[in-house]
Amino acid sequence: MGHLHTSDPPIDPDLLEVESDPALRLVEEGLPAAAPRSTWLRRHSKGVSIAFGVSVTAALVIGLYGKRQDFAEALGSASLWVLTGAVALQVVWLIARSEAWHVCVVAAGGDCGRRPLYRAAAIGYLGNLLNSSFGLAVRIAELRRTAPSTAPRAGALVAAELPIVVIEIALAAICSFTLIGPLGIPWWTPLIALAVAFGFVAGLSRLANRKREGFWSGIAVMRGLRHRNQIIALTIFAVLAQVFRNWLVLKGIGVDVTILDSVALLVAAAAIGLLPVGPSLGITSSVLILGSKGVAAVAAAGALLTATGAVGAVCFASWAMADRFRERGDGA
Repeated sequence: MGHLHTSDPPIDPDLLEVESDPALRLVEEGLPAAAPRSTWLRRHSKGVSIAFGVSVTAALVIGLYGKRQDFAEALGSASLWVLTGAVALQVVWLIARSEAWHVCVVAAGGDCGRRPLYRAAAIGYLGNLLNSSFGLAVRIAELRRTAPSTAPRAGALVAAELPIVVIEIALAAICSFTLIGPLGIPWWTPLIALAVAFGFVAGLSRLANRKREGFWSGIAVMRGLRHRNQIIALTIFAVLAQVFRNWLVLKGIGVDVTILDSVALLVAAAAIGLLPVGPSLGITSSVLILGSKGVAAVAAAGALLTATGAVGAVCFASWAMADRFRERGDGA
């Protein structure tokens, strides 16, 4: 009796694209995936990311153990309106960030509509609680799954994130002078960061005009002045929402901070977030930048920022799931 031959299942083109493109692997697995292919770090990138996050969390727990009473009191001092305001501002940030992504995706040739894209973004932002790279991968996979014929390919969707990230980097560079005091960095460091950031923006704009196919179609938003201005305005609005959220929570538990302190915290969180820190990002950034104002209090503020951010993400994702069920019910 002859052997039955069964053909291998077809390979998902998006999965094949991710596996073959180093840029997409970096998004899928995070910074350790940027290591050379043959190294131990590259082969175990996910495990390294998890271990790093656990180590940072353990170090924070050990460091704060002697101040656990002060930490608990600071947590309990936040009023309901402060927590509600922090959640609301997180939702505002999520909506503004989603709209910026929508502008980029439309410019890249996407025709999936705002609601499906917002729903995909909402699910992806839950992944951001673990790692921003993982959250982006979830966003892209969800949009490709729910709108396969009208959404750009996975590579273009990755590139569509670049204009937003580059503008965020430019804003962080502009505000990096706020780190001179907390970190003791030289005064000229922000000037270098600013020059590099504006170089990135100019370079991305030139690249968008030169390369228009495949992966690079995702940065099409940088070609036209109108779309570019929309992205800049939405990104600035989103950043301001986060700055005010930081200030609200820190003030709400009694930490004596200024708006510039809140900006410094946001810039530091953006930089540290490139590492696989995980859910401890808020506490880590707060202690590093504002620890001189009281380690227990600023650590509690970082924990509350993380917690209210998670609640905001859950609220946005809940809307996405409810909207999807409603759409299915209307189509039945």
